[in-house]
Amino acid sequence: MFLVIDIGNTLRKAAVFDEDGLVVAQCHWECVDDLLHVVAPYEIQACIVSTVREEGSQLVAALNRYFQTLLFSASLPLPITLCYDTPRTLGTDRIACAVGAHSLFPDRTVLAIQAGTCLVADLVTAKGEYLGGSIAPGLHMRFTALAEGTARLPLVEPRPDAEVLGKSTEASILSGVIHGIHFEIDGMIEHYGEQFPDLQTVLTGGDATLLKNSIKNPIFAAPNLVLFGLYRILKFNASDC
Repeated sequence: MFLVIDIGNTLRKAAVFDEDGLVVAQCHWECVDDLLHVVAPYEIQACIVSTVREEGSQLVAALNRYFQTLLFSASLPLPITLCYDTPRTLGTDRIACAVGAHSLFPDRTVLAIQAGTCLVADLVTAKGEYLGGSIAPGLHMRFTALAEGTARLPLVEPRPDAEVLGKSTEASILSGVIHGIHFEIDGMIEHYGEQFPDLQTVLTGGDATLLKNSIKNPIFAAPNLVLFGLYRILKFNASDC
């Protein structure tokens, strides 16, 4: 069994994968004891930790007492090639997402889109070349920015049934944010599709469920894409564990 840990801007997530890449357990966790309790029934061969916070080294040191653990960084050997000007500034979640998407569709160019705290797009060719992508504010960040950056606009909760033509202030905010992201995603898909006719789009992240049914271009929804990518990276480095 393989344990993968993804510490993002909002949540700490973990999953146990079997040899075939299937999730046998997953959880959100706050402290190491909680995490160890969840994984106790499984014989963990190796673990990988990906984090956007500063706690990575301490967590790896704590977990190494129980099983061999890697701290993921762009310098770790990867099953894709990073064709990026500043690979050391590239978020580990973006790399893992790209690896996961390429693993799902190894013979196609893949546009991996994360709809979470940020709206992040990453492009990987059928040759396994990571070319780069884009970062924009995510759904909730846009609602918050409108409320906090203006004098009178309210903070609105997202809804999947937002009309394109808003007939009230709340409805107009819903339209601008939710359908703005829909149009943004469709625009990216069409832009990259002109350059790569074999393009496959994969959507993941906490807001993917809210957005996926209103995107007009075909997409493949993969809720655990970052975790799956981390599993593939861990397997790729298994001899080092």
